[in-house]
Amino acid sequence: MEIAAALAYLDEHSNYENTGRLTSPSLTRIEGLLDVAGQPQHAAPVIHVTGTNGKGSTTQIITRLLMARGLTVGTYGSPHLERINERITRNAEPIGDEDFAEQIAAVADLEAITGIRPTYFEAVTAAAFRWFADVAVDVMVIEVGLLGRWDATNVVDAQVAVITNIEMDHNELAGPTKADVAREKAGIIKAGSAVVVGETDPDLVAIFRSAGGASELVRGLDFDVADNQLALGGRQLDLRTPTSIYHDLFLPLHGRHQGDNAAVALTAVEAFFAAPLSRQVIDEAFAAVTMPGRFEVLGHQPLVIVDGAHNPAGADSCAEVFFDDFDPAGRRILVVGGLTSRDPVEMLSALRADEFDVVVTCTAPTPRGRPSAEMAAAAHAVGAGQVIDGGSVERACDRAVALAGTDDAVLVTGSLYVVGAARPYLRRVL
Repeated sequence: MEIAAALAYLDEHSNYENTGRLTSPSLTRIEGLLDVAGQPQHAAPVIHVTGTNGKGSTTQIITRLLMARGLTVGTYGSPHLERINERITRNAEPIGDEDFAEQIAAVADLEAITGIRPTYFEAVTAAAFRWFADVAVDVMVIEVGLLGRWDATNVVDAQVAVITNIEMDHNELAGPTKADVAREKAGIIKAGSAVVVGETDPDLVAIFRSAGGASELVRGLDFDVADNQLALGGRQLDLRTPTSIYHDLFLPLHGRHQGDNAAVALTAVEAFFAAPLSRQVIDEAFAAVTMPGRFEVLGHQPLVIVDGAHNPAGADSCAEVFFDDFDPAGRRILVVGGLTSRDPVEMLSALRADEFDVVVTCTAPTPRGRPSAEMAAAAHAVGAGQVIDGGSVERACDRAVALAGTDDAVLVTGSLYVVGAARPYLRRVL
């Protein structure tokens, strides 16, 4: 099977990312496929990561810390920005086209043998576990795709189960309260799991404590961010873990919230090894962390930033970093698109759209994308001044960059689908 055939095979299967519909959530299909495949999900120990926001950053920091300790690390995350290969990595390097196609061909064979028809996400998840087993990684870092309990990744028995935080999201599947969301995410906790909780709400923490893990470590009690300062190109951090206090760590990611993610990641890796990490390991790991599409600076004069904030909590953090940390001197121009599953007024309010000089709306390139005209109407509703209906992501970026002077700043956000389309286009035109 070639890569094009592999992608065509996947496109024939049900895909929540395109439809936004999930019926009869179950682990039966993925378990059936993996049983026939020899249960590759158990080929190496696992750190399993869930949470409403910060999963991607936390997963990447964990990966780099494990690599700096000399382990070969298989990492699985979603969605991808530009190429599906990004979802499956070995030591932070994406799986090659030939290997990816080979693994998808194997999943197709499993489907033919068992008669089990996986979803798109289940097929890619099965391919990831097979590849990690084939290349004999030392540890797998697995990011939950959706909530936790019924997510296809939840076929693993996590040595460490990580919950970054809890906000209202995916409430068509879990709700109507944060407690309901927390209970779904607590589903990744297994009897032998060391549980690392970044959430600090006592009522939600109680849900994770009662989920049956072997031990619990909670931010604010057992570990924390002792100091978190803005630094050139990132954050300067003092982190306290259950074993140590680490001073003056530099993390090259933008936003105060990344300090919390770093504390969770560092504590999770200490829990995995049941030992503190050396300063040399932490410095090497943090220096190597990158997060494409998460407050990523693509250009200067004008400043052009892309950020994959896709829910109100993420949008609020994005706006805080943009206005407070970067504080651009010139005009502020927002390029924004969103999904039909998100309230556009709530998203634009969280992004502080009324504080931008210009808002250019676009349609996220997915069947779930909210039309640009509807985003424009929502921008007017929240009090934005100049609003331009930009149409496609590329046209909206063109309009924004054309309007921007050297002292101005352009922020592109609202959905990972928007950022995924904007990144390659902006790299070509800037």
